[in-house]
Amino acid sequence: MRWEHLLRQTSDWQGTLWGKPDWADRPEGKTPADWPNRPLRTPGTHYKYNDVRINLLALSTLYVWRKPLPEVLNEKIMQPIGASSTWRWYGYDNSWIELDGKKVQSVSGGGHWGGGIFINAWDLARFGYLFLRDGKWKEQQLISKDWIAMARTGGSANAEYGFANWFLNPGRKALPNAPETAITFQGAGRNVIYIDQQHDLLIVTRWIGNGDELNQLVGKVLAALPD
Repeated sequence: MRWEHLLRQTSDWQGTLWGKPDWADRPEGKTPADWPNRPLRTPGTHYKYNDVRINLLALSTLYVWRKPLPEVLNEKIMQPIGASSTWRWYGYDNSWIELDGKKVQSVSGGGHWGGGIFINAWDLARFGYLFLRDGKWKEQQLISKDWIAMARTGGSANAEYGFANWFLNPGRKALPNAPETAITFQGAGRNVIYIDQQHDLLIVTRWIGNGDELNQLVGKVLAALPD
């Protein structure tokens, strides 16, 4: 299992983390009795959006940085882009570890079970604008262009999913009204950052429906742009 498998949601990791088994998020099988006995796949061959495995990615990253990930995000990204001080990134009551003699909370990657990032629309827009400009803010390259190129490339198991939370639009299948190069970041409740470099366009939506609502919104905005 490699970092790329965790980022592309293709690790098929099996286990329990913070009291939550891997099958707890979007379980497979016809009955609850089937859930713990799911088929095992070779890493990289099967895509499944799974918050337990994203939590594993967060924990692994914590051991690399050796400091709380909210501090890393704040120092490396949120402060340089001028984000507010109101956003919060939470883990769970039991997701604490001892790291270098200190108690540190491992944050969660998704909004399931009470964790995740809580953030306002203005901060989401600034975060999205950073990627509209290929990781550059003013004169500072905050995120590697090489990393962004990998993140916006679909994997072999799912061409519509890049690195963690990069939803792509090959063949304009997900968003028929948008260009193929459009990208979305999506969070629980369907809070969305839409990034469209072809039209130099950034859209932030909050609590939009899970159906065709986003595609309709994008179509209306693009139709309103000057030729």
